[in-house]
Amino acid sequence: MKLDILTNIEKLDTQKFIISGIRDLINQKNLEPGDKLPAERVLSEKLEVSRNNIREAIQKLEFYGLLKSIPQSGTFVANIGVIALNGMIDDILRLEEPDFKSLVETRILLELKTVKLAALRRTDEDLIKMKEALEAYTEKVNAGKDAVQEDLLFHLAIAKASGNSTINTLMLMITPEIITNFETHHVCDKGLAQLGIKEHEAIFAAIKKQNPKLAKQKMKEHFSELYKYCYNV
Repeated sequence: MKLDILTNIEKLDTQKFIISGIRDLINQKNLEPGDKLPAERVLSEKLEVSRNNIREAIQKLEFYGLLKSIPQSGTFVANIGVIALNGMIDDILRLEEPDFKSLVETRILLELKTVKLAALRRTDEDLIKMKEALEAYTEKVNAGKDAVQEDLLFHLAIAKASGNSTINTLMLMITPEIITNFETHHVCDKGLAQLGIKEHEAIFAAIKKQNPKLAKQKMKEHFSELYKYCYNV
């Protein structure tokens, strides 16, 4: 399981360019709710960007409920009026890249809820994925290697186990930025990595026992350094 690290300023500018292009296309062609957008290949050629960039922009608009992708059929304008759609796209284009502390705070708030849901809803397959990520983290830490990616992959496995697709999507959105800036901002001392193994094991055990209260408590203990970073406590 590999997590790609994405850089942000250029990526954000490209996404905004594509989203603007899709908005202009909808307006120029007078597309209405339920109308189909051109294929990714056509949009890629028209806007002169990669199909992967087109796909990511479409996913973002779909996340906000402005587009709807149907497998084997294509991407369609969602059931929303053109005036409202234009207004919402304008708001999306005005969004700025959040600062690192805001991302970390969002992660804390999300995960304290997520881990409780994971304890209630996890499947045997979810436990296997968490265990694999935990073992990968442990192996790297014991070898004296940087294990930030493996750490966050463990948390992403918990998000998936929550059974809430929106929470999972939000975690996937903020995780690459956190990984990219973790070392830069010196959030946690590298000496805490060994302690992290025990904390991860405690979280995993609580989820396995399906004890949401204990799972939340163990996650809160795991986030003690992040709490200090965000709230100066």
